[in-house]
Parts: sequence; structure tokens; C-alpha cells
Amino acid sequence: MNEEFHFSRITALAGGVGGAKLASGLSQLLGERLTIIVNTGDDFEHLGLRISPDIDTVCYTLAGLSNPETGWGRANETWNALKTISALGGLDWFQLGDQDIGLHLERSYRLNQGQPLSKITQDFCQALKIQSNVIPMSDQEISTWVFTENEELPFQEYFVHQQCQPNVKGFRFEGADDAKPAPGVLEDIAEAEMIVICPSNPWVSIGPILAIPGIFDALMDKQVIAVSPIIGGKAIKGPAAKMYSELGFTPSALAVARQYTDFLSAFILDQIDQKMEKEVQKLGMQTYITDTIMKTNRDRIRLAKEVIEFGERLIKR
Repeated sequence: MNEEFHFSRITALAGGVGGAKLASGLSQLLGERLTIIVNTGDDFEHLGLRISPDIDTVCYTLAGLSNPETGWGRANETWNALKTISALGGLDWFQLGDQDIGLHLERSYRLNQGQPLSKITQDFCQALKIQSNVIPMSDQEISTWVFTENEELPFQEYFVHQQCQPNVKGFRFEGADDAKPAPGVLEDIAEAEMIVICPSNPWVSIGPILAIPGIFDALMDKQVIAVSPIIGGKAIKGPAAKMYSELGFTPSALAVARQYTDFLSAFILDQIDQKMEKEVQKLGMQTYITDTIMKTNRDRIRLAKEVIEFGERLIKR
């Protein structure tokens, strides 16, 4: 659908279902002019396979293959392998569909052959006919760990197996300090005329990306616009609001803006949170109010268009 926008390059940071939805809208409007840098802190090994949940959610969504009911996994999925695993007493708490397993098998095989995740992802995008450039935040393994009241948990153990029930006390991104951004990440940030922080969980979707040395600093001189993942004090999907509360913050769009205040140029709030606009502006950010809920593909495209046009107006000022 490549629209006639003035921007020639936009880079987005994303993870999770909400981030994938806006990334999909941007991709439909921009095509190859868009790069999406995706969180890999959720990646883990399960049943001998290397799983990249956020990369897969973004890619399935951009390819029009995602399950519309869950937002993750593939549409028209079957579950024969999982049923067999369960019948044999195996680990069945992480939902892997048959089509999904095929992708994980191929990724794991290529990783074991020494191919980097970024090259594998690029090849998968080409096979899925995705026009935009999808890049993992790093080719090195970074693991998100969640500090809870009683123990430290790997992210998927907390998120899926324990269904986000333990109280959160903090996070650790194992391997991040010694990691390097994947090839193209810093270059795409440098060349982009606007950076979009998608409505992803700031703690565990965007946080790991910013923890990779070089990425946070690269954002400091850019025009960065974020779309709030918190609407009316709640997250549309996922534990972001719960995490804010348990970490001692009132969950709100304002709390998100404060978390990004070091590098954010502008912030997009849902119309429900219009009363917070002046407080956000006091942080030194430009603001825009709109309907940020994306129930349909038309919503994704509409919001993406508003984000781009808002960014273009800011540059003209």
C-alpha cells in the first residue's frame, strides 16, 4: 500500500502482540522503508528447539498468518505434536502448534549450523513475503529474568507457565551487557528520520532492546515517538499494568512517558487518557491524542498513518 509520505526511512522498536499490530500497520503503509527491531529477551530453548516468540509474533502478523483470536501463533493451527507430547508426559505448558514447530525446527537447525539469527530471520521474512526489514535486537543470546518475591524466574516460566501470577520485584537481562546489536540495527537507527516505540511492554519488550550497548545512546539524537501501551490504567494485553503496580508505580500512560523521558521527543496517548496530556508535555514532549486501540487491520493502518503524519508535522515545526 506504500503511501506518499515524506519519510524515506522509519525504524520501529517492537515486541509482543500490541507492538506487532502497530508494526503491521506501519509495514502496510511503508513496505521496505520500514525496519522493525524486535526484542529477543523472551527467546528460550524448549524441547530442544530455539523459540523466538516476539520475532515470530511480529513476522506472523506482518505476513497475515497470526491467530486473530490470540494475537500469537498461527491461524488455522493444528496441535497433533503437542497432544503427543502431552500423552507421553512431556512438557506441554508452552503451546507449540504443528506449523509453528516446523519454523522452530528450521531455525534451530540453522542456528546449530552456525548461522546468525539475523540472517535466519531475514530469510524467513523473504519466504513469508514480508517487505519490511525485521531484525532481532542482537544475534547473541539475551535472556530476560524476572525477580519475584520468592525466586528469580526465566521470563517464559513467569509469563506462560506461571501465567504472570508471582509479584514482580525487578528484571535482569542476562547477557545484555556483553552483547552487540545485530548487524544493521545501529545503521537503521542512524539512517531513520523517525523512530517509533510501538505499544509494547516497556519493561520486558522494549527494556531488553534498550539494554543492548549502543542502542540507547543511538536514540538520543533522533526524533522518537512512542505510543502508550497503557490505556485507562490498563494494558490491552499482557502484564504491563500489573508490573507497574508491583514495582511501585501507578500504571498509566504518564508512567510510560516518564520511563522513556530520557530519549522521547513525542508521545501518543489514547483519548481516554487526554487528561494526562499536560503532565506529559511538562516532561518536554510533544503530544498527540487519538484512538490507539487496534481491533481490526483497518485500525492498525489508521493508527500507523496518524503516527507517521504526526512525526512529519513535528519535523516541519
